[in-house]
Amino acid sequence: MQEKMKRISRGMAIRMGLTMSFFLSLTGTLSSGHFTVMGFVVSFIVSTVVSILIGLVVPVGKISNDACSKVGFRSGTLGHRLFASFISNTIYTPLMTLIMVVLAYNGAMRASGGQEQIPFLPMLLKSLLISYVVGYVLVCIFMPLFTKKLMQKEGINEPNQ
Repeated sequence: MQEKMKRISRGMAIRMGLTMSFFLSLTGTLSSGHFTVMGFVVSFIVSTVVSILIGLVVPVGKISNDACSKVGFRSGTLGHRLFASFISNTIYTPLMTLIMVVLAYNGAMRASGGQEQIPFLPMLLKSLLISYVVGYVLVCIFMPLFTKKLMQKEGINEPNQ
């Protein structure tokens, strides 16, 4: 059973990493007002690598489930799902947003030869707010779907939702 849970955890890390990276990279490059295919591709690749690494190193599912238990949410309830999504989003999104904004900021500065007048902190805060909202919605939608599919694949019955 423990090996099955490890496979589910790895599967979740990869699926959520790809999904979150795709949508957050798209959101970030579109909201910057300077969308380029190359900017999106670079953002997606870097974001995917970092988010999958986070997912493989940090036991997001265990942390989320433990936090839900501590506040009294039973597995399979809407409260559990919403709070687990909040915890997962809080683990991933701030770090991913910081990395992506640093890349975008450095790219803009390089492209302008250091002449661009872009204040970093407002850029970061705007991106963090947008990414946090989008990330939360994505986690709420995709985490239960991926969990269900992976549990079915491993032959594990999930609690009623």
